[in-house]
Amino acid sequence: MGTYVQLGDVRTWYDEHGEGEPLVLLHGGLVDARFFEPNLGPLAARFHVYTPERRGHGHTPDVEGPITYQLMADDTVAFLEEVVGEPADLVGHSDGALVAMLVAMRRPDLVKRAVLISGGFNKAGEAAPDAEWDVDAIFEFLGPTYAEVSPDGLEHFRVVVTKIGEMAAREPDLRASDLATVIPRTLVMFSDDDLVTMRHAVEMYEALPNAELAVVPGTSHFLTQEKPDLVNALVLDFLSTDKAARTIAPIRRAT
Repeated sequence: MGTYVQLGDVRTWYDEHGEGEPLVLLHGGLVDARFFEPNLGPLAARFHVYTPERRGHGHTPDVEGPITYQLMADDTVAFLEEVVGEPADLVGHSDGALVAMLVAMRRPDLVKRAVLISGGFNKAGEAAPDAEWDVDAIFEFLGPTYAEVSPDGLEHFRVVVTKIGEMAAREPDLRASDLATVIPRTLVMFSDDDLVTMRHAVEMYEALPNAELAVVPGTSHFLTQEKPDLVNALVLDFLSTDKAARTIAPIRRAT
């Protein structure tokens, strides 16, 4: 059924599933925790899964002012501190992936491991940089789903879409060198036909100091739904160990 917790000025909704070590799922932009439905069962069979919904998304009402990645990272830090209460694994998709990375950069003490799915670190890596942010088209596509759970009502979705569009016009704007501050072990996962270029995905993998890379073939940005069994297997394999497996012929990870 889910519940609410007041974190600063954000009345954050979240649900909990399963038992075990804590794992926090961070959904993408303009969707909500239901996006992870194909992935939730296998993860909850191994972990105590938390599914918070960020400001202006899902059951969590919007607040006045802009939406930025830094604000959403601040909200996530507050959630980890006040609700989870201990270091957790983070699994983020799209915008949620960047939020997870920002949390790991700022507060590595709160992050055990991070799975970053389809979230780039700089706009220079966009595969379709000239794509139009069409508020009306997004409203028609995702508005009905938003209205099913949002306390703000259908028409407010245009406000949220506009805010996210304004954020997306400027962010993310990290440099590859910034990623060196991500201490926790990280799985970087993209589809082979994603919103960022494969060159950008590799640059991200190479910039993170303790990273592993997965490319899911035959999928798009919605890979968690298109090939959930494969994505779940990769995520669970990564989260089942505290360090990369010893390989026969290591080069990048050679000691």
